[in-house]
Amino acid sequence: MIKVTRFNGTELTLNATLIEMVEGTPDTVITLVTNKKIVVKEPVDEVVRLITEYYKSIGLIGLQVRQNAG
Repeated sequence: MIKVTRFNGTELTLNATLIEMVEGTPDTVITLVTNKKIVVKEPVDEVVRLITEYYKSIGLIGLQVRQNAG
């Protein structure tokens, strides 16, 4: 889960695995896999950093796949 801020100042916690796209238009718009769009104060780079940190914390980034040598 990541915490972001709506423009009215309220904090929102999103399930990062449901985020399909983050775009700057120039406001940051997060589109979920449900096609719901959320506009937040954080810049795109910050949202991407939060998502990456979340994925690392649950082990989705940084895993190495081992192949059998034989």
